[in-house]
Amino acid sequence: MPVKNHRNQRVADQIQRDLAELIPREIRDPKVGLITLQAVELTTDMAHAKIFFTVLGAEPEYALAALREKAGYLHSLLFKRLHIHTVPTLHFHHDESVARGVEMSRLIDQALGDHDKA
Repeated sequence: MPVKNHRNQRVADQIQRDLAELIPREIRDPKVGLITLQAVELTTDMAHAKIFFTVLGAEPEYALAALREKAGYLHSLLFKRLHIHTVPTLHFHHDESVARGVEMSRLIDQALGDHDKA
């Protein structure tokens, strides 16, 4: 369920900033690659957070497994940083929209190239 109010949006933005700092420091496996957080969506009760990420230089499944393995630990680190009553449970999801956009752009370029040859 997406963010519904300004407070939730501020908390989601802060979670994204904090995780962007914590993830490279706490997940030191070079096989994970470079993880970029795209968005954080909180439920209205702030009990759950969907964290959407992309990865460069690694298999998304491997990065997802590493993030899920460290989710509890990252949650505890967030609890120490955020001054809120409830820190949401973290749910990581690979964001394929960037890859789809690149593929669409490639297909458009290919189609336009084929059109120019005709």
